[in-house]
Amino acid sequence: MRHVRQRLSFGRTILSALMIATVMCSCGKDGDNADPAPTPDPDPTPDPTPVVTYMTMNTTTASGMKITKISDYRYEINTTNADPYIQSEKLTTALGKDSVVLTFDYQSSADQSFLQLFFSPIDEARSIKAAGLVKSTGWKTYSLNLQTQLTQFSWGKVGQYIRWDFGDASGIKMQIRNIRFRGMTDKEKQEAQEEQDKLAKDKRMATELKDYLAKSFASKITSVKVSSTKITVQGTCSGAGSFSLCEVTPYDDVTEISKFDASRRTALTSASFTQNLDRFVTLDGVKYDRLLSKWVIVRDGDTSDELVSHAHYADNIEASQSLPKMKPTSKKGLGGFFVNAYESDLDDLGITSATVNVTLAGYMSLTAGGNTYAHEYCGKTYYFNKSAIDGLDNTLRTLQKRNIVVAAIILIQKASDINAQIGKLLQHPDYVSAGIYSMPNMTEAASVQCYAAGLDFLAKRYCQTGSPNGRIHNWIMHNEVDAGYDWTNMGAGRPMEVYTDTYMKSMRMCYNIARQYDENAEVFGSFTHSWNSPAGSAALYYSTRSMLGMIVKYSAAEGDFHWGVAAHPYPQDLNEPKTWNDTDAKFMMSTPLVTFKNLEVLDKWIKKSENMFNGNEKRSLWLSENGTNSRSYTKTHLEEQAAGFAYAWKKISQLDGIDGIQWHNWIDNRVEYGLRIGLRRFPDDETDPAGKKDVWYAYQAAGTDKEETFFEKYLSIIGITNWDSILQKFILDN
Repeated sequence: MRHVRQRLSFGRTILSALMIATVMCSCGKDGDNADPAPTPDPDPTPDPTPVVTYMTMNTTTASGMKITKISDYRYEINTTNADPYIQSEKLTTALGKDSVVLTFDYQSSADQSFLQLFFSPIDEARSIKAAGLVKSTGWKTYSLNLQTQLTQFSWGKVGQYIRWDFGDASGIKMQIRNIRFRGMTDKEKQEAQEEQDKLAKDKRMATELKDYLAKSFASKITSVKVSSTKITVQGTCSGAGSFSLCEVTPYDDVTEISKFDASRRTALTSASFTQNLDRFVTLDGVKYDRLLSKWVIVRDGDTSDELVSHAHYADNIEASQSLPKMKPTSKKGLGGFFVNAYESDLDDLGITSATVNVTLAGYMSLTAGGNTYAHEYCGKTYYFNKSAIDGLDNTLRTLQKRNIVVAAIILIQKASDINAQIGKLLQHPDYVSAGIYSMPNMTEAASVQCYAAGLDFLAKRYCQTGSPNGRIHNWIMHNEVDAGYDWTNMGAGRPMEVYTDTYMKSMRMCYNIARQYDENAEVFGSFTHSWNSPAGSAALYYSTRSMLGMIVKYSAAEGDFHWGVAAHPYPQDLNEPKTWNDTDAKFMMSTPLVTFKNLEVLDKWIKKSENMFNGNEKRSLWLSENGTNSRSYTKTHLEEQAAGFAYAWKKISQLDGIDGIQWHNWIDNRVEYGLRIGLRRFPDDETDPAGKKDVWYAYQAAGTDKEETFFEKYLSIIGITNWDSILQKFILDN
């Protein structure tokens, strides 16, 4: 995707805090330089207890920054690269047991994307990440409650220290003063207790979801069909008692409902039943499309209902039209396509598939404007920015006229980046500011309606006979959800089961909406290369394989649907194109990572019968975002990048479980942490702006009669004599 990436492969894992940073305006004057050294600077926000431990910086450890010590407790910092960090001095006295809030005052010339702290001894698993410092010319106070982390890391002893990582941007000037640990205020104690209560609730729900998916029920819903006006549900009941068919909306949690109300239940009068229900109803005060719901059988009780079946989504959705089924005619694709001066690459490279970023929330509004498209959904009108939609039309038409198969990547921006009303509705209520994007809000009726309206607008517009506006064939749901804290955020420390349950709701909603317009539409789950080894702390990140395993269980329990995998098998180190040297990419299902080196693992997984659609149809597998890097534009580095692609292509072309690769980036991008993973150079490169790199020509030759001759020069770079030796024939199941 065409935006900043945060990955293990950069050499420093970006891990995350289990709390939200609090930033408060202080009463200090702008540019206040009074230094009462050797005592701390005047504190604009008095601490709640007199027990305060002050920290100082070890200026000799600074990297990626210039630091000047103004006084014992005050520093000026200028960041000089995208990885600025410094260590504190070691503690000379142990922290008091109640000194758990890290607080400091600061000024900053620009917003910082995050603040990352490593607690000695330095280790990835002992790292947290929190909200960055916001731009301020006056003093602000930043506080971070570290009660959980100090206990977890057993940190606060004499001799221990912290490494501070101030975001990922150079050219930022800041001052920081009065770094200290203090006790919690009454408000902070209340917030900490609320956080603990939420974590306990999540833990309980995670256990209930696991039990629900693993349970074998005697009663069963066998079919759910959706027509233009009706929902037809069939099933069987078994056992004593009276039973009801109950509706579970996307904003309900099936394991959390103790008693279904009358608006969600229909009494069942026979052991084998067929219920015909109106598709459109008024529910919770709004017109609602039951296409979005799933259905469950319960045994009626006076005060509580007992689940006696798994819930079941629609199996068959009547499409309003018949669109041709399209599959890529080759395995060569392009990631993050957008219209620019190099459109001819689509033809010159032989591109047959592409991904397009769709920042849905940014298009939407609840009020009409002079430059909007109106779209009515369930009796309510939503509005879409005409300029943005016209631009998307142009992109999709450009691909459509070449019969290129398109997957739209559905992204939900954080509320602060978009229309305030839409942001309030669509941003997940547990989102924390470290996330680049948000999981959609699936907890409230109005939010679900808004999200559904956005998806319905896109599907109706881009799944039309004749494709007048271009066509979306497949839908990639969000980005790298196994690294969800960074890319599809719904809070910190959410159990994988709870997170995946929400993700499934989003996938199912998009699928059901798209299938009413296009009977061939598929949705894809988006994942990093972190197959068994999460990209960071296990409390905050998940493994691809564990999430996929849970999605398979949901499909078996609640009715299968056409979902596929959008994998991002970047090299182990994104900077290093020699992916054949990846040490954590092993030829077994238990491999930590899946990179270009061991794509055979993905190929085997997708072809296992237990992972197939209904046990007999291979799911689609796109390598929807990936590429090798050229460390510079020197001859050696350009050749190594191309060799990395050639190595990957020789595997991809022989693995029939993989349907295609969508190369990312198309063009080198300055915001990609200095990476050069594009087929073309930086557009502002001084010597050859957007010039074709060696990998461009290798990509062009791939899959043609020129491939063998063109690729021959890469054998010696890889250190092999022929391509037959790179494909692993046997993959261990363990």
